[in-house]
Amino acid sequence: MIGNSRHKVIKRLQAELPRGTPFDLAVLSQFGVSPQLAAHYADAGWLVRLAQGVYAFPNDDFEVYGALKLLQQRVPGLHVGGKSALALQGVRHNLGRDTLVLWGDNRFALPTWFTSRFPARYAYARLFDWPDTPLASSTLTTPPGLPNHLRVSAPERAVLELLYEVGVKQSLEEARNVFDGLRSPRKDVLGQLLSCCTSVKTVRLFLTWARETSLVDVDALLEQYPVRTGSATRWMSQLDDGSLLSLKPHG
Repeated sequence: MIGNSRHKVIKRLQAELPRGTPFDLAVLSQFGVSPQLAAHYADAGWLVRLAQGVYAFPNDDFEVYGALKLLQQRVPGLHVGGKSALALQGVRHNLGRDTLVLWGDNRFALPTWFTSRFPARYAYARLFDWPDTPLASSTLTTPPGLPNHLRVSAPERAVLELLYEVGVKQSLEEARNVFDGLRSPRKDVLGQLLSCCTSVKTVRLFLTWARETSLVDVDALLEQYPVRTGSATRWMSQLDDGSLLSLKPHG
């Protein structure tokens, strides 16, 4: 009887769980699968154990978006950000296989089962001092053609995440090339994001390049929104490649 019951449960899992996505014990518990039973299924070859508490079906070549949806359930605010988010929305400099850039609200180490399959890195920084509005959630979206509820930074948010990493994880030259590909950002969203952006470097670099490319009317933006530009002095820093970045307060 016990064997038949276990067989019925695994058959139900195979019928109802979507392929292409790993799953954890929280999902399995909804089907009455305990940690011990999950371990039994793995020993029997019905499931593959990816890590402690994380499983997949045998020979299920799951793809990055399915894996991301599982991580999003585990990590507050996890989303595709920066250069990767812009690339998913048609703004990219090259077509090489770039490392996937992920952002989140808390410190987190990407699990080996994920990074061994998908080259990725995780960024955590309090880049925005979010106001008491839906701005944080409304600037995460799901671009057309991607799985429902996959969180990706809107272009206006993604470009600020990109600029924040300049000189650390992101080269100045590539960031500028990506920036040059931006088209028709929403001025109101940019204004709100710049107003709560905590990085003076990020704000000033955006204003500088926006002036140079005429991406937006910077003077009008500064007049309408309380953008955080810091002091009246230049912001200067030596980048990892030895070059000097010098930024005026208002671009």
